[in-house]
Amino acid sequence: MKNRTLWTFVITSVALFMVTLDNLVVTTAIPVIRKDLGASLESLEWTVNAYTLTFAVLLLTGAALGDRFGRRRMFSLGVGIFTAGSVAAALAPSIGMLNLARAVQGLGGAIVLPLTLTILSAAVPPTKRGLALGAWGGISGLAVALGPVVGGAIVQGISWQWIFWLNVPIGVALVPLAIPGSPRATARPASSTSADSACPAPACSASCGAWFVATPRVGRARRSSAH
Repeated sequence: MKNRTLWTFVITSVALFMVTLDNLVVTTAIPVIRKDLGASLESLEWTVNAYTLTFAVLLLTGAALGDRFGRRRMFSLGVGIFTAGSVAAALAPSIGMLNLARAVQGLGGAIVLPLTLTILSAAVPPTKRGLALGAWGGISGLAVALGPVVGGAIVQGISWQWIFWLNVPIGVALVPLAIPGSPRATARPASSTSADSACPAPACSASCGAWFVATPRVGRARRSSAH
């Protein structure tokens, strides 16, 4: 049982970090993307906002779909959508296609992020649930803080497309691990009374709020660099 709980924590943590990181990882690549794709400043705003807004609008819908069709099933689907969006973003020939791919990523992220919390809450014993959810919040905050740093390092060391290619092997590895019925996805809820009552809205709203705090600053930074 401990091994199953540990694997659930690892899978949900990796997915959470990947989805949260991708919100701001693109910000430091904006000047390079602008030059490479010949994009206007207005269209570059949507490179960030397409992901953030799609995520925010569909966040509660993603949680509801998990309750309706199965959390692990929708979690796997969300990771698959996010990975497909990452491939499309890496291969985007124009800024319009890149922004569309970012919206697809936001759709996948809106499904994945709330389900990481509910799946983790169901797998952890009630006595340790507070610790697990605290770790969940810490991982989310770390991803928000590291997003621009990781993005800058990848752009400077390789190219801006690898910001998105980096998600592909992670997503491909996560999908089979989380598919219902797989050996690593069979962790049973630690408490049937509290597992279903775990509500992801407050914690997810806090994570989303951190993104919106950071995003306006990104916009101001881009405007100042354009002059």
